[in-house]
Amino acid sequence: MSDHSAAKPLHVDAATGLAAGVRQVLSPHFDERPSGTVVDLIVVHGISLPPGEFGGPWIDRLFTGGLPADAHPYFREIAGQRVSAHALVRRTGAIVQYVPFGLRAWHAGASQYQGRPACNDFSIGIELEGTDDEPYTDVQYTRLARLVEALLTAYPTLSRERIAGHSEIAPGRKTDPGPAFDWERLRGLIGGSDG
Repeated sequence: MSDHSAAKPLHVDAATGLAAGVRQVLSPHFDERPSGTVVDLIVVHGISLPPGEFGGPWIDRLFTGGLPADAHPYFREIAGQRVSAHALVRRTGAIVQYVPFGLRAWHAGASQYQGRPACNDFSIGIELEGTDDEPYTDVQYTRLARLVEALLTAYPTLSRERIAGHSEIAPGRKTDPGPAFDWERLRGLIGGSDG
């Protein structure tokens, strides 16, 4: 992905919950949000499958329920889990969408934010392909910032102040996106320039 295309604005259609111009791999692992729920949190995650390895089909397969338990020893632990995220930003900056943003993806698990439990109900989950301790790529920050900007435009109940890591909503249980993630860098890119 060129620097120019990485910086290009994204568009999210609030009616359909779909991002234009990104790869759609729709997951069966979602449901409706509770009636009257206001979506007001973005949760940033980190994922690699197998752990520490990048690329390949495995994240898509996990989020669509087709991860083969025999393809890697680690997969025996997680194959069959019914999990998803709204979107993934790969190391290359490519974005994959799994669940329309208006629906409830199953990304947070047991969680709470500022005393409010069940974060899946009111949040959008975005995975970054990476690990807790390996720097995320420049293009991932840029594409994540463009996606957040598109979400802020589509859903006015979201704000740049309400973006949390998985570790923040599930402390002691989750550590992602980890110490390698530069929160200040992301915040500087949202609504700003790359410079």
